[in-house]
This record gives sequence, C-alpha cells and structure tokens, in this order.
Amino acid sequence: MNLHDQLLEKFAAQYGGAPDVIAYAPGRIEVLGNHTDYNEGFVLSAAIQHGTFFAIRKSAGDMCRVTAGDLMKEDVFAPANPGRTAVNTWANYVRGVLHGINGAAGPAPSCFDALFLGDIPLGSGLSSSAALEMSAGLAIARLFGHVFQPVELAKIGQAAEHHFAGCKCGLLDQLSSLHGRAGHLLKTDFRTLEVDNTVKVGDACFLMCDTHAKHALVDGEYNRRRQACEDAAAYFAGALPHPVTALRDVGVAEFDARKAGLDPVTAKRASHPVNENARVLEAADALARGDLATLGRLMFLSHESSRADFENSCPELDAVVDAAKNIPGVLGARLSGGGFGGSAVVLTKPENAGAASAALASKYAETFGKPCEIRAIRPSDGARVCHDAR
Repeated sequence: MNLHDQLLEKFAAQYGGAPDVIAYAPGRIEVLGNHTDYNEGFVLSAAIQHGTFFAIRKSAGDMCRVTAGDLMKEDVFAPANPGRTAVNTWANYVRGVLHGINGAAGPAPSCFDALFLGDIPLGSGLSSSAALEMSAGLAIARLFGHVFQPVELAKIGQAAEHHFAGCKCGLLDQLSSLHGRAGHLLKTDFRTLEVDNTVKVGDACFLMCDTHAKHALVDGEYNRRRQACEDAAAYFAGALPHPVTALRDVGVAEFDARKAGLDPVTAKRASHPVNENARVLEAADALARGDLATLGRLMFLSHESSRADFENSCPELDAVVDAAKNIPGVLGARLSGGGFGGSAVVLTKPENAGAASAALASKYAETFGKPCEIRAIRPSDGARVCHDAR
C-alpha cells in the first residue's frame, strides 16, 4: 500500500470518514551551500521524492486534533491560541504553522481534525520538519480559504521552527520543499529569496547516506554557529569600506585579509559560509556547462570546510566522505543539512550508483560495525495540494 493510501486508511480509523483536503510536501537535499542561507548567500538544493502527506477536515468540536500517523498519537489544542507543548513535541511544528497562519490571516474560523504521514527518516538531514510544516501550511490554508505566496508560507514555517521548535533555522528547507522541480536543482538567493529552478542536474545521481547518527539542532550547537556568523558580519561591517549586512557581503580575499581581527573560533566559523558561498556560485556556472566533475570537487571542499572550520560534522559523516574519495565513479561527497549527524550526499552517475552504494555501505559497516542506509535521490517536484473534496 502506498503512502497516500495508508494516510487515508489511518485517517478513517482515527476520525471516521475522509479528509476534506490533502497536501503533500517533499523533503530536500542540500547539494552545496551549507549554512549560507541565514548569511544571505546562495544555496544549491533539490526537493526529493520522499515527503509528508497532511490530511485535514473541519470539525464541529471546540479543539483541534492532530495525529502523527506513524505513532498514531494525537495532540489537542485550541485553534485560536495553539501554544507550544512539551509533551508531543512533534506537534509544535503544526501548532507553530497554525499560529503563523492565524497571525497572517486571522484566527482559524473553526476547528479541524488532521493526520499526517511521511516517509522521510527522522533525523536524517532530509528536512522532515519542513515537509511537515509546508504540507500542514498548504492544507490548513486551503481548508480555510487562505492564499499565501511561497515566500510567505516559507516564513510561516521558519517562524514555527524558531518560536515553537526552538531551532533558529534559515529558509532553505521550506523554499526547497515549495519550489522543487523534477530533474533540476534550485539555486536560491537568500538575500532576495529568489529561486531559480532551471539548473539542470544533467547525468547525475545523488546518493543519500543516512548514518543514523542522531542530530539534534535544538541542542544549541546550530544556534551558536549562527551567532558566530552574525558576530563576524558585525566586525566586517566596521572593517571594510563597503556596506556589510551579512557574510554574503564579504569576499574570500577580503575575509583572508581581515580575519586576524576576529577571535580564532569566530574566524574559523565565519570562514565556512564565506568560502561556501563562492563555491555555490562556481558550481552553478559549472553545471551550466554540464561540468559535474567541478561540482564534485567543490562538494569535497565543502565537507572539509565543515569538518575543520565550522565543526558541524561528526565521525560517521567523515567516514562516508573519506570512503567516497576512494571509490571509482564517485565525483564528490559532503554532509547535507545542518550537520552534527544525519546524512551525507554523494555525487555519482547512474551507471556507477549501485557499485558506489555497495562500497560505501561495506566500508561504513567495517568502520562502525553497523550499516548506513543508502538511497538514490531524484530531484523532484515541490509541495502541492493534491486533493480538495469540498
């Protein structure tokens, strides 16, 4: 039974009958552009073929009910003031989205019953949280007759992360989920929030290697990295002769010439997004020429920067990337997402994907005594309302 049919079956079992609206939103891979989004830089990403369905219908009750379909656990809250919960923490993403929609369009005019179900492994670095936020946002908005532009909905999801889940993320995950296009990468400018989904991926295959090393970005490490970037931008605003509002405004040569004015840890942290931004622009130019080898080389450089400067890697991710360097047919590899665990993305070609996957899995098991899960990822279409029975 496919995921959509499982959703309908679980909804009927939990609430009786069928939903009014079903929305779907995919997860994403970050191909290049690690921690450049909140530094107002560029990112290459893609929506993927794994995602989350969110089914919803209006109810006559006085409370909203949302069920996590994998756990079959229900969370209950008031529609006008959903608030945070310390019990069913997964529900904070939905509560936060409803809070944002209420703020943008007025309090929900009625209650609802909802259930969501996805196939994105939690903690794998494929952004299951954004998929939940965007599917919930699309479904709730359609149910109550609201229309939001993609950037507006992305910001509602981001605010849910910030204020309800406790992670000060950028907009990469939400925009990637909304703007995905099959067979293409997304080049997003996080200053203007313009998304170019015309970057053809060419003859490439992406392998996502889930290390099962659990990351928890809300533990403060992500937020500390972001604060270091903001501190560095403030320093360069006073040290350079041109305006600097974010690290996107600092060129590599400028950074190298003035970084001695920063404390050593802040300098290391800031080095990563400054150089990463330059790598994204170089990679986009290379892909326009069909040059996958250059993309791969830049991916390896990106991971080394994550490991040495930003220090958001981990032994499991390093092992995948180090193994990838010695496997024939692999062009590049790096961690994907916030880091500190989760998945690595490996670039190869379709004809080499099977052998590369087997070699990576074998090497990982040899090192850690357990396998990593490897799946081929296809750049796929973005979020959408896929059913409206009203």
